Amino acid sequence: MPDFLKSLTREEADKIASSAEFWQATEVTRILNSVGFADKAVTPDVGLFISRVNAAIACRLKKARASSPVKRSPDRSRGSKPTTQARIRAEDLL
Repeated sequence: MPDFLKSLTREEADKIASSAEFWQATEVTRILNSVGFADKAVTPDVGLFISRVNAAIACRLKKARASSPVKRSPDRSRGSKPTTQARIRAEDLL
């Protein structure tokens, strides 16, 4: 927004906004800008965006697989009973 519009009081801004001349001038400016810069206009490349999203999803999937817990065999599970030697050592400490 141009600085001169920012410097207007509320009453001045309301007068300009309600003016038909202002809106006609705005429309002419839009048309001239679109004609003058039509050859320089760039449309977004959606394919590039989609490929980046797919790459991010693949990266997250790889990280999820790498950090997933490994299934342990029943012999090495955390809830297994201590061996006899370990129980004897524990009793000696008490």
